[in-house]
Amino acid sequence: MLVLLVLAALWTVMTRSLLRSAIGLAFTSAVLSVLMFQLQSPLAAVFELSVCTGLISVVFIGIISLTQPLTGEQIMRHMKSRLKRFWFLPVILLLVGILLRSIKAPVDFAPSPLETEKDVRSVLWSIRHLDIIGQIFILLAGSFGVRILFREKEQK
Repeated sequence: MLVLLVLAALWTVMTRSLLRSAIGLAFTSAVLSVLMFQLQSPLAAVFELSVCTGLISVVFIGIISLTQPLTGEQIMRHMKSRLKRFWFLPVILLLVGILLRSIKAPVDFAPSPLETEKDVRSVLWSIRHLDIIGQIFILLAGSFGVRILFREKEQK
């Protein structure tokens, strides 16, 4: 299964077609879900299967179908305008990284066996809070990406 996961991930990253890449991402996520089930983590596997394999893949495929390929000149012009508009983002990212590194939040990556018997709500909100924060960041990044894509399409 690990070999299949690595091969699927490589195919997802290396393919030139965005549609094939989105399908490869869904397949990679499905294989990862199976691995999580085998590692006795059914809750994480269900989230991976429902959110990444299902929802994210559908959103990616829908967005890909709405876009049109750009010419080389259009790509360069677009990249230059983004570099001018978002020059400050690496600085903000660096400052956030320094801030997060300085905060001494308790992070437990391996809960004890007694903690696995608790209610799902208490596990998610008290033991696995880092997972929730990661999901929030992923959802926000996807939302901003879709918003930017639709705004640029409206301007054209």
